[in-house]
Amino acid sequence: KMKMSRNRKALSPVVASVILIAATVAVSIAVAVWSGVLTFSFMNNEEQMQLGTPYGWSNGTTTVYLRVANPGGNTVNIVDVRVSGVDCPIFNGTNGLIIAPHATTILTITYSPQFLSSYFYTFIITTDRNNEFRTTGVVP
Repeated sequence: KMKMSRNRKALSPVVASVILIAATVAVSIAVAVWSGVLTFSFMNNEEQMQLGTPYGWSNGTTTVYLRVANPGGNTVNIVDVRVSGVDCPIFNGTNGLIIAPHATTILTITYSPQFLSSYFYTFIITTDRNNEFRTTGVVP
């Protein structure tokens, strides 16, 4: 038989339970704060933009049209458009380069040199928050 010594000190089960519950609560609060900070930092920079397929171009032309939609709740301000690495001037008849929330517009993009048939082009639109949105197209 094994004899238990009475002079050995140990935590009571109640104290051990309280310590475990306190540690669990502390960890859950830390995780909640951390995830909240991440959520707000992402929401603060949230921009949404949907780009359509380029259209209205053909071999030897220098202009192309691109449908741009802003399905998000924040205004999107376009600051740069590149076509296959070339900075291109753009024109948007009514709204300038600012697209309101839940609005759609057509951008007229001027590309120099000329577009060539069967070539693959990548369009990159950059916003004032430095977010990039991409689409691609092949000249018919």
